[in-house]
Amino acid sequence: MSTVASPAGLDWARVRADFPLLHREVHGKPLVYFDSANTGQKPAAVIEAVDAFYRRHNANVSRAVHALGMEATEAYEGTRERLARHVNVAAEDLVLTSGTTFALNLVAYSFGLPRLKTGDVVLLTRMEHHANIVPWQLICERTGATIRVAELLPDGSLDLDALYAAMTPEVKILGVAHVSNVLGTINPVAAICREARKRGIATVIDGSQALPHMAVDVAAIGCDFYAFTGHKMCGPTGTGALWGRREHLAAMPPFLGGGEMIKEVRYEGTIFNDPPHRFEAGTPNIAGHVGLGAAVGYLDGIGMAAIAAREAALLAHLTEEMQQVDGLRILGTAADKAAVVSFLVEGAHAHDLATLLDLEGVAVRSGHHCAHPLMRFFGVPATCRASLAFYNTHEEIEAFAAALRKVRRLLG
Repeated sequence: MSTVASPAGLDWARVRADFPLLHREVHGKPLVYFDSANTGQKPAAVIEAVDAFYRRHNANVSRAVHALGMEATEAYEGTRERLARHVNVAAEDLVLTSGTTFALNLVAYSFGLPRLKTGDVVLLTRMEHHANIVPWQLICERTGATIRVAELLPDGSLDLDALYAAMTPEVKILGVAHVSNVLGTINPVAAICREARKRGIATVIDGSQALPHMAVDVAAIGCDFYAFTGHKMCGPTGTGALWGRREHLAAMPPFLGGGEMIKEVRYEGTIFNDPPHRFEAGTPNIAGHVGLGAAVGYLDGIGMAAIAAREAALLAHLTEEMQQVDGLRILGTAADKAAVVSFLVEGAHAHDLATLLDLEGVAVRSGHHCAHPLMRFFGVPATCRASLAFYNTHEEIEAFAAALRKVRRLLG
């Protein structure tokens, strides 16, 4: 269980103590893990939940009346209920998936493919992750629809006037990230969905980078689909969910066929199960989702408002320190940001910079961050990205800044 007693008066050092991996060394130096946008670290409560499932409850779900089968099913469906409460939706409208990528492909193939036709447009933003680009490209190739891109302002925020102007009658689907995985920009998704709804455009929100940082009320956002992943919010890899409006889910054909997603199978035809089980063919990552349920419980125990405030303070400190490093450029300076900072240092390739920082014990990500179109917007092949979580510390930020200055000196 978490050592956190209540959101009030949190002892962040005790919170950090819940994360075993954060207390190791790398290259003989204390680890500074600034790569949580890539994957979040796991508290002991999550690790123990997965371990306990395999030790005490391991069985398949929904397919046995014996005690283990019922225990496994109860734990798995318990995660669905807990996730639904966490994002304020009905559990029966929440499809458990392997993550955001699977969820977005599900929407593309089961919702987009039957509806799109030649002349239709899928509107995407310049900051989308490849997972919210490539599936739509594949669907457009099959249907004759095309993709339109909504551009950004120089600070990395969406040009909302241009976005709304691009919502012409040809646009049938809009895909938008709640939070940019590269820039940290928090998009006003409720306002965007409201404008799209006026025009009859279905909205698909990628919430991967939002759920770890803030309270998310999907019902208040007013979208048609909301996808998110578990491993970025302290849960195991291979977990996540898709929420969809009931009328959409009920009308969508299955994406995959197999066991569990059926009511009756004959060689002459099959009667499919009701949503959400219609979209959950085969044996799922049961233990992983049990761990995800524990992760949500852990986050709720801290409180998402407390997490958001903690990360805002860390981000302000990080930004201040980075701005004092000569030759360092931050990409993405929107006023409303999550704790994600992409940057470059003059004279250094992003990969070389990340490698040198690793030698100082600092883990940051380098590369295109699955966002080639966004890299082209800024005219760079790659960036380094420092991404924080509530379990990071101000002391780590100072160690990171010292490492940056050391690397800067080495680079001349």
